[in-house]
Amino acid sequence: MAVMRDTGPMAVHEALAELTQRATTSGRTAFLGLVGPPGVGKSYAAARVVETLQQAGLSAAVLPMDGFHLSNHQLDRLGLRARKGAPETFDVAGFVALLERLAAGPSEAVYCPDYDRGLHEPIAGRLRIEASTQVIVTEGNYLLLDGAWSAVRPLLDSSWYLEAPATLREARLIARHVRGRSSAEAHAWVRTVDEPNARLVATTRDRAHLIIDSRGLDDQLARFSPESSPS
Repeated sequence: MAVMRDTGPMAVHEALAELTQRATTSGRTAFLGLVGPPGVGKSYAAARVVETLQQAGLSAAVLPMDGFHLSNHQLDRLGLRARKGAPETFDVAGFVALLERLAAGPSEAVYCPDYDRGLHEPIAGRLRIEASTQVIVTEGNYLLLDGAWSAVRPLLDSSWYLEAPATLREARLIARHVRGRSSAEAHAWVRTVDEPNARLVATTRDRAHLIIDSRGLDDQLARFSPESSPS
């Protein structure tokens, strides 16, 4: 897919139309990667994109990178609990292997892990992706990162980088973290863990096919109607 730097009102519509055209004509599952810093709204965006595709008559599913968080037990064993969410706190090889399995065209449904924000743990097999799924939307911080993560990028047919003002992201992150921490601890976590991760994610911004202000995504998705999808 060609890199699109135009973030105008038709950019998402055009990128989604190109992706669905590929999915419906190639006979294989198409993969969309949603990337961006913590708190930008990737999970919400993935759900909205899948909803939009389903309304257009396509079969679509979400596969979150966060399902490949190492468990708290393993993070404690490795001494990484205080860096949870950093690139080295994920099972990258497992994530890549699952993407490759799905890309190969499985003959039956595939069960996939998810992340539970209440338990703060990954949950094995909570998601089910049917073999007939036409578009898989995967979302996460590090889909365009180098190193061990570099195997992800070639598997994506399209990648969208989501951004939002730092003040909005930080407010969302603090609201998320106070569910299991004190206010002071939540602020400290955002400052010492989330924001360094955000700066790292920002270095991958120019690798995305499309750059989007996440605050306008709903309006842009509204331009993609069932009538505009390929038959």
